[in-house]
Amino acid sequence: MREKIIVLDFGGQYNQLIARRVREMGVLSEIRPYTEPIAQWLTGEVRGIILTGGPNSVYAPDAPRTGKELLDAGVPVLGICYGMQLMNVLAGGEVSGAAVREYGHTDLTVRDGALFDGVSRATTVFMSHTDFVSRVPAGFRVNATTANCPAAAFSCPERKLYGVQFHPEVNHTAEGKKMLSNFVFGICGCEGGYRAGDRIDEMIARIREQVGDGRVVAGLSGGVDSSVACVLADRALKKGQLTCVFVDHGLLRLNEAEQVMETYHRNLGLDVVYADASERFLDALRGVTDPEKKRHIIGELFVRVFEEEARKIGADFLLQGTIYPDRIESGLGGSAVIKSHHNVGGFPEDSVFSKARLVEPLDTLFKDEVREVGERLGIPRDMVWRQPFPGPGLAVRCIGGITREKLDILRACDAIYLEELNNAGLSRQIWQSFAVLTGVNSVGVMGDGRTYDQVVALRAVVSDDAMTVEAAEIPYPVLKRTMTRIIGEVPGVNRVVYDITSKPPGPIEWE
Repeated sequence: MREKIIVLDFGGQYNQLIARRVREMGVLSEIRPYTEPIAQWLTGEVRGIILTGGPNSVYAPDAPRTGKELLDAGVPVLGICYGMQLMNVLAGGEVSGAAVREYGHTDLTVRDGALFDGVSRATTVFMSHTDFVSRVPAGFRVNATTANCPAAAFSCPERKLYGVQFHPEVNHTAEGKKMLSNFVFGICGCEGGYRAGDRIDEMIARIREQVGDGRVVAGLSGGVDSSVACVLADRALKKGQLTCVFVDHGLLRLNEAEQVMETYHRNLGLDVVYADASERFLDALRGVTDPEKKRHIIGELFVRVFEEEARKIGADFLLQGTIYPDRIESGLGGSAVIKSHHNVGGFPEDSVFSKARLVEPLDTLFKDEVREVGERLGIPRDMVWRQPFPGPGLAVRCIGGITREKLDILRACDAIYLEELNNAGLSRQIWQSFAVLTGVNSVGVMGDGRTYDQVVALRAVVSDDAMTVEAAEIPYPVLKRTMTRIIGEVPGVNRVVYDITSKPPGPIEWE
């Protein structure tokens, strides 16, 4: 029987990261919204439950809550930040507003407890809270403290309940992975062994069972997610059942459509149809400035194009490269919406492709797991490790209204930037890099004359999983060459800036 850890989501910004950390240990984890009844997911496979953090105060009237039955589920429960405070209240303790808010690196003094086996008695953790456990419930023991938090960790081993006020899942907590490992293996008794690449046969069987003898039209964007999904479907189905469609929505990078079509014919031998819908997308986006509206418009138009292509060949199903973070960030099961992904939040309700006719073999995998599957499938490494490119394309990198002229400016700037990074040998070290047309104009002087032109922002980030990122430290000479070329070669731009924002607080994309 497969072992599983449930991550119960209370709106915390690190919910995906918690699930990722567990999977890194070789144990399957699933994120579930707190609104789901426990009976819906508490099966014999579940070895433990982790309650995430969240932005609410547990004593607020509208605070997200679960029933006390959660504490008597029969498996170990770990509460993190808000999750600890909720556990405390459900068990009969009290939570109050903190006189001193703790945020960032904080010194932790460890007393004892199974969660801290092998952990230093004095260590550093990442805190982010304004409330604190002011009274611990009967039967609970304080396991760790900080200067301003008298109950930074507690436990009731007899009831298999554990809580930490800090965030062990983030890299800023020095020994956080050890603490989570203690919970998953030492307390929950998991054995490990889960690997995404081992699920290939399962995913292929799932496609065959769903599709049967039907025909499938697949959305192929050129990114790793859709590529892996299409290769899985190609292996699962008989010749003639799968037709891949590459939609040119007019929001692609310079020469990208030609490169994608040539690459996929040459390397994968897939049956790929090219659909030029650029005018339709640009017409629909004219005057639209709200990023969520952009995503919804793009998502619906994608589906309409796929519907048309499906009618031409008599296809019954639509294959998408939807991955787990897409579903989570789009509001999985009532979770908070971070941003609507075009293939989830923008999917039209009246589509001929009902939920039963959507084929999404990767919808429980994270990005790095998709790459692991891609390598196991034998997809060329440069395709598997291609930088992520958002489905809405340049629409979310062109701030404000979209016009063909602005897109052309952005394409030219982006191409120069990527070329300079590649020339400097930096491309492989960077998770994602791109230019942004900020929608801001600035005064400049060019050729002894005044200009009032566009400001372009350059973005480059390093990351393991895109859930937390840091700005890449691009050498100044590379940035200077890029700036000089952009201003000299791209009309309409007179200022270039570099975005050093980390995630959190800022996401990778600007919209």
